[in-house]
Amino acid sequence: MPETQLPATELTSQYTAQVTGDIERNTKERERLGTEIEALQEQLRALQHDHTVLVSVQQALGGGSAAPAEPAAKAPTATPSVPAQASAQSKRNKPKKAVATSAKKAAAKKPTAKASSAKAPTTAAKPTLVDLIRGHLEQQSEPRSAAEITSALAQTHPDRGIKVTVVRNTLEGLVAKSHVHRTKQGASVFYTAATSAEQTAADAPTEASAG
Repeated sequence: MPETQLPATELTSQYTAQVTGDIERNTKERERLGTEIEALQEQLRALQHDHTVLVSVQQALGGGSAAPAEPAAKAPTATPSVPAQASAQSKRNKPKKAVATSAKKAAAKKPTAKASSAKAPTTAAKPTLVDLIRGHLEQQSEPRSAAEITSALAQTHPDRGIKVTVVRNTLEGLVAKSHVHRTKQGASVFYTAATSAEQTAADAPTEASAG
């Protein structure tokens, strides 16, 4: 009887180990995809914000340039006969005042348009969470845990609402791309930034396959 139970126990152990490995791989894959989705959503939010700013700038520029163009459209009014030139000249004096007035209005609107366009690069340059994490790690001389990185970024960027779970998932995504190194000390996991040469070497196969 014990001889028949022994193979069954070994088979159960093998299945348990296989299922455990599958669960770990599934978890890592979900974390990687979650990191990429988070990064893409943040890029999408930044692009949507930039689009709104650019549209407002375009509207401001369009309103400033459209006003002086109206007298130019009215200018080619042909005089059917010579006696009508006197009345036409008297009418031309009035549009000149309108042109001067519209030019002043356009000049008043231009600073606003410039101010709006000056804000656009500032919002466009808003770094993503991936950029913040990589930049923070590159400035550190020692490995940092996900909690330490989250605490530092939360102090530097309190308006971002950075969470440790999102930071950990982002770090794992960077580890998968060889942009960040992961080391384990006991039960704790620490991260360090990869060198520029290592990041370039990791990105090279992707660029080659894309070409």
